[in-house]
Amino acid sequence: MSSTQDPRNEGHVTVEIRDAIATVRFGHPRSNSLPRALLQRLAAEIASIGQHSGLKVIVLRSDGAGAFCAGASFDEMKAVTDATSGREFFSGFAQVILAMIRAPQFVVTRVHGKVTGGGVGLVAASDYSIAVTGASFKLSELAVGLGPFVIGPAVERKVGRGPFQALSIDADWRDAAWGERHGLYSRVVEDTAALDAELDKLTAFLAGANPEAIRQMKQIFWDDTDEWGALLERRAAISGALALSTHTRAAIGKFERR
Repeated sequence: MSSTQDPRNEGHVTVEIRDAIATVRFGHPRSNSLPRALLQRLAAEIASIGQHSGLKVIVLRSDGAGAFCAGASFDEMKAVTDATSGREFFSGFAQVILAMIRAPQFVVTRVHGKVTGGGVGLVAASDYSIAVTGASFKLSELAVGLGPFVIGPAVERKVGRGPFQALSIDADWRDAAWGERHGLYSRVVEDTAALDAELDKLTAFLAGANPEAIRQMKQIFWDDTDEWGALLERRAAISGALALSTHTRAAIGKFERR
């Protein structure tokens, strides 16, 4: 097992490799939120695993029994002082999404709790996701003066344009059944015991699958995304500029006080 830890307690990423399966686990004391340093480590670890020809599956999971992922770090967003630093912060999500969809292995995400904002983008960038019934989710960006710009292409591709527009506009919670019905979640199970049993069953099956078949399927799943590198960088610039606005800074303050 390898581990990367931020000395300022800004979260950690660990990687465990067993047989043909690499498990990438992330954690952050604030509901598994994602500051830039943590995003960079996630992207680097997933990209590194992608170079490992002996691996067939990447399992993405997070710590604890609470939220799966609370999205972007508000503390870091409030610290953005110029358009460049804003773009660089939001481009962290772009790098993780790109690493996930470009890895030749299947990315299977274990969703044990609620998902907000950028976390929804990670689920959408997965090839398969298993969630518990309590894993409700929302795109909360508009509520804090932003929009789901960077994660938008992945979410829209997974759920369709109409559902993506609805998620983006009302910024309201959807339950796990909605996620399964619209394709964000591949499968929904009752509780974490069933979640782990289903995950073990699936990864054991995939570990014995033809790696060339997996590679070819992965290319088909994410066909027509060659331009996403440039697209997501442009989207990150939009988010970075909006993060500087008075409206957004005031909205973040109200959102944190709820």
